[in-house]
Amino acid sequence: MSRRSLLLSAAALTATAGPLAGLARAAARTPKVLVIGLDGALLTRIKDADAPHLDALMAAGLTAPSSIYAEPLAPTMSGPGWSTLITGVWPDKHNVKDNAFTGHRFAQYPDFLTRVETAKPALTTCAISSWAPLTDTVFSPKVDTRISTPSAEYDTGTTSRAVARLTDGDPAAVFVQLDNIDHVGHTYGAASTQYTDAIRTADAQVGRMVAAVQARPAYAAEDWLIMVTADHGHTDAGGHGGSTLAERSTFLIATGPTLTPGSVRHDVKMPDVAASALAHLGIPLDPAWDLDGRPVQQPSPDDFDALRPRLAARTDETGIPAAVLGYTHTPPTGWTVDNAAMGTGGVTEWRGWTFTTDEFWTQAQRDQSRESNVRARGVFAVADGDEWQDRAFTGTFDSTLVSPAWTVTGGRAATLTYTTYYRHEAPQKGEVLVAYDDGTPLTVTTYTADVPSRTETLTLQVPAGARTARIRFRYTAGNNWYWVIDQVRLTQP
Repeated sequence: MSRRSLLLSAAALTATAGPLAGLARAAARTPKVLVIGLDGALLTRIKDADAPHLDALMAAGLTAPSSIYAEPLAPTMSGPGWSTLITGVWPDKHNVKDNAFTGHRFAQYPDFLTRVETAKPALTTCAISSWAPLTDTVFSPKVDTRISTPSAEYDTGTTSRAVARLTDGDPAAVFVQLDNIDHVGHTYGAASTQYTDAIRTADAQVGRMVAAVQARPAYAAEDWLIMVTADHGHTDAGGHGGSTLAERSTFLIATGPTLTPGSVRHDVKMPDVAASALAHLGIPLDPAWDLDGRPVQQPSPDDFDALRPRLAARTDETGIPAAVLGYTHTPPTGWTVDNAAMGTGGVTEWRGWTFTTDEFWTQAQRDQSRESNVRARGVFAVADGDEWQDRAFTGTFDSTLVSPAWTVTGGRAATLTYTTYYRHEAPQKGEVLVAYDDGTPLTVTTYTADVPSRTETLTLQVPAGARTARIRFRYTAGNNWYWVIDQVRLTQP
């Protein structure tokens, strides 16, 4: 098959007349999901390799480079990685810290196929894995079919079994894990030709599965969401488990309705795989499930993400690669940064509130828990007194991030939500304040102890007669730690 034919056939999986047309067609067709996991695969190496089937999927849909955690949240190992992808929550919830799955909380945070079976038991689900712990431990017995491929057959057997299920059965949701890229990465390293060869082999196996989907007699009446992802990355020399960006690197390639062909997004996180599968199958995401993932089909615009085109390369930092564009001090429209009390000098990148990315910020200094900032997405705001004081400075870190003046109705409660991550050391302090109609700021909450990455939800009692509310995030510190803010929303019912 020619490369043009591959691109056209993959493109047939997606809506081509825009999101609304895609949704209309999807309503008339039967939704189905195929998730393919490539253990230890690096997106950068996929792009370097001759991988026509994966290239075609990227051209036909969404490509989203992403990153995961490191210690102390969890090491970059397969157990935590696959558990995150399959359950839709981060390791601080599913509690998988190693490949033994000791202390897992799958009863509280089950795999997405089990959620499918619970919500819609008539649907057929299937999980096939070259790495037995996934089908033996992570996926529950509620899943209709769980197959651990014998080691003698490895990915070849896994692929054949998946193709058979896709060809002869009527599955609503299929999960497939291929293992050999990771095996080769451990043996030869991610910079090796053997690793690239393993990607090409996996690419052909992905192609067989996609072809099986497209050859289904009922394919024209079906609405397939196909997602390809990875549990972690690899170092050039081989191996993973540590905190380098290569080890923390993951990705999502997805084709389906409403996903724009050839699009690239930076707001996608790995728990989104499970959430996207459930949403596609028409299963409402119950807030009681406490999922960290959100459907990729339902993007949530964020003011800070609009700053990506303004991001610049390093200025004073030396550990961040020169080619990485990752910081700006220019706030988004309507936002301001008040540095009137901010000290002078210090590291330019972190002087006052900075808008940055995981790729940039975590490489400023590894293994100081910056990698645990998992619930921020895309571009986020950070006040990092620790990094700022790594060069000569005067004064203290005192900077305030100020929101636009949002319209409110006086006399009614409003809800302030934001993603936060705060690492504390006295005399550091983080304060959230609100000013109504640009009056005197009132303290909403104060941080004086560590706060893990989480979404905060605070109720504001809007005074009678108030018409606007402006939120302020003030960080004061010496040579202490940092505070992250993202996805700020102020709503009223």
